[in-house]
Amino acid sequence: MECYQTGAYYARGQWIAADGRETAALQALGFDAARQNNAKAGTMAWKILQAHNISGDTDHLKIKFDAMASHDITFVGIIQTARASGLEKFPLPYVLTNCHNSLCAVGGTINEDDHRFGLSAAQKYGGIFVPPHLAVIHQYMRERFAGCGKMILGSDSHTRYGALGTMAIGEGGGELAKQLLGRTYDVARPGVVAVYLTGKPAHGVGPHDVAIALVGKLFGSGYVKNKVMEFVGPGIRALSQDFRNGVDVMTTETTCLSSIWCTDETTENYLAAHGRKADYKPLAPDELAYYDGLVTLDLSAVRPMIALPMHPSNAFTIEELNANAEDILHGCEENIKKLVGRDDLALDLVGKLENGRLRVDQGVIAGCAGGLYENVMEAAAILKGHTGGCGDYALSVYPASQPVMMALDKAGALRELMACGATIRTAFCGPCFGAGDVPANGALSIRHTTRNFPSREGSKPGQGQLSTVALMDARSIAATTANGGLLTPATDVDYDDTVPAYEFDDSSYATRVYQGYGKGHYDELLKFGPNIKDWPEQPPLGANLLLKVAAYITDPVTTTDELIPSGETSSYRSNPLGLAEFTLSRKDPAYVGRAKAVREEEAARRKGEGDATLLALVRRVPGCEALGWDDLQIASTLYAVKPGDGSAREQAASCQRVLGAGANIAVEYATKRYRSNLINWGMLPFQLEGPTPFGLGDYILVPNAVQAIEGDLSKIPAYVLGPAPKAFMLKIAPLTADERRILADGCLINFYKH
Repeated sequence: MECYQTGAYYARGQWIAADGRETAALQALGFDAARQNNAKAGTMAWKILQAHNISGDTDHLKIKFDAMASHDITFVGIIQTARASGLEKFPLPYVLTNCHNSLCAVGGTINEDDHRFGLSAAQKYGGIFVPPHLAVIHQYMRERFAGCGKMILGSDSHTRYGALGTMAIGEGGGELAKQLLGRTYDVARPGVVAVYLTGKPAHGVGPHDVAIALVGKLFGSGYVKNKVMEFVGPGIRALSQDFRNGVDVMTTETTCLSSIWCTDETTENYLAAHGRKADYKPLAPDELAYYDGLVTLDLSAVRPMIALPMHPSNAFTIEELNANAEDILHGCEENIKKLVGRDDLALDLVGKLENGRLRVDQGVIAGCAGGLYENVMEAAAILKGHTGGCGDYALSVYPASQPVMMALDKAGALRELMACGATIRTAFCGPCFGAGDVPANGALSIRHTTRNFPSREGSKPGQGQLSTVALMDARSIAATTANGGLLTPATDVDYDDTVPAYEFDDSSYATRVYQGYGKGHYDELLKFGPNIKDWPEQPPLGANLLLKVAAYITDPVTTTDELIPSGETSSYRSNPLGLAEFTLSRKDPAYVGRAKAVREEEAARRKGEGDATLLALVRRVPGCEALGWDDLQIASTLYAVKPGDGSAREQAASCQRVLGAGANIAVEYATKRYRSNLINWGMLPFQLEGPTPFGLGDYILVPNAVQAIEGDLSKIPAYVLGPAPKAFMLKIAPLTADERRILADGCLINFYKH
């Protein structure tokens, strides 16, 4: 795999680097200057984005989507936000799936209360409701909504349907609320990076192997960050549709904005099999297209991969790991200790070696990445006649939807899997975020799921519990299972990879999915449960913002799972104040107490009862000598090097906000979606260059804060308070006019009221 260091032109099947010599090369192929200058419009991404852009400006986009999707730990908050902002009906197809809290296992009745709320919202506003256990969110959207040239917005970060010709984007709830209110998704035109595929995968190599190889290469470099990955090249034709879908869903882990693939008869056949042949059209770049980057990948060179804890980019070939297991696992252990900040946990990966081979404790094939028809069929073929034994090791399989389950049953795969000791579950996303198949303390689980971040497997390091997850393809998980839990690549196994044609049976959908789009009963009442609470009111931005640092995180990357943990906390996503109690609980357990103390300082300030010593320090700042309590606003902030990698969940920001936060300060933000969540919840997304001039517990004054966000965002004066205030500069990346107003108003809900 290689990445070009420059942009590149795709000219009638040839690649020409934008290295200063491209004009002559393009002219030799018959492309004049005018066509060269317009080559950026030759990508598939450009065409789809502009077809959905209503701004009239090709560089500053205002996108309206064709459909949206949310699951049951996001849709309550989104609907509550939109309802508080004047929602009357769903103006576009909005699918509410129930695949995250579908087990209803934690919190008493509150999860099923959320499901009932979702059905009542679909009935009232005209939505589509998919009951628990029928489908994981992305498989349902693939089966029923994705189509060539469409755009779909989802409140889950793995909203990716590019392999079906759909540009899909995962964002926080505020962006979905905007669409429900008839507004737009505003974004600068993203760069586009081509992924040029050649060759054909070897026998035993699956989509997760290709995906992990891509993530391992691209995540750390930021090569595709906030860009669109456009898959082209002859290698695509060697891939089935399930294979393409399985690679595509993992593009989220590269931190790209979206993805799109060339389409062909394989795409057409998939859509036709799902009764939607009319949604097919061929997609390909023009004979001349310009890309901001180029990744070349020979599929035949990909080997079975493993992403070791605790990130999908911690990638190795299984062969490499088996050859250097002790050194690699020891290095992984050291990195985990740094990440969780504790040395006293049950972490002994090296101790799992037996004669140089790694023994794992659990296998899981699940969800939008693993639970696809072909993955499970090939796993069953590998396991036929074998067993994982009756010891600690166990394998569980979660087909991605009820139709997939029915097809696997018809093909006999479920019988084969159960006969070898695997357990079959319904469609559920829990193994991906820590609410299903939680391993034992000290265990290592191998999973064909999307993530292996800290605590995604359900462990609680703060309470002395730690287990770990490594990502692998279903085929190698099956090979490892057949070998009794000793890590084994599927390329070492002789098996028949012939997969019977998939037959889609939608009878379970026809009988259970509520189809209400365009048929709302607008006078009906929503059905609330005792845990479903309104968003608390938030104040507008104060004239002068006084921030106290309530968390100081120096990890290279901070995930949204660390900002607000997944797992059992998901049951409280409909209760903003209840959920906020878990903020940073597994990263900095003292944060909530510190943030609440700052919130109390603000309450005292509003009463005119603030700390006189603190006010005296404020008045030492040049130009602030006459400020009184009425001129200030006190809020907490957190510092992190690169926060926001991972989930799209808006609660990673809203939980900080309801505890009284007013800003984040970061070197950079890991994803656009986390930064958007901060903005939509009224928190200033500050960035800092150079040494950090403050520490935990310090106060930072941002004078004239409202004027600052209305002016030059590249230089925002700030001061660390002390006997002699220390001046430094903050900045904010470009904001749209609406984003500036949202920050001034204090949150998206206030913006709509305003």
